[in-house]
Amino acid sequence: MSNNKEASSGGIGVCGLLGVLFVALKLLGITAVAEWSWWWVTCPFWIGIALVLVILLGVGIAVTIAAAWDKLTK
Repeated sequence: MSNNKEASSGGIGVCGLLGVLFVALKLLGITAVAEWSWWWVTCPFWIGIALVLVILLGVGIAVTIAAAWDKLTK
């Protein structure tokens, strides 16, 4: 047996675990999760993508404002 400790990002994360839990609770009709919309049940799966898009949008707005400001001050 080798003790090869290479860095790997395998496994399930917190958001994935929450997503699986919410889907299971929704399908089994357990607790208040059964009454949630499917949008909220699947939220842990797409929240990372949404955060990246919001950050990219913010960077795009900042670059546009900086370019406009630079144009006005010249």
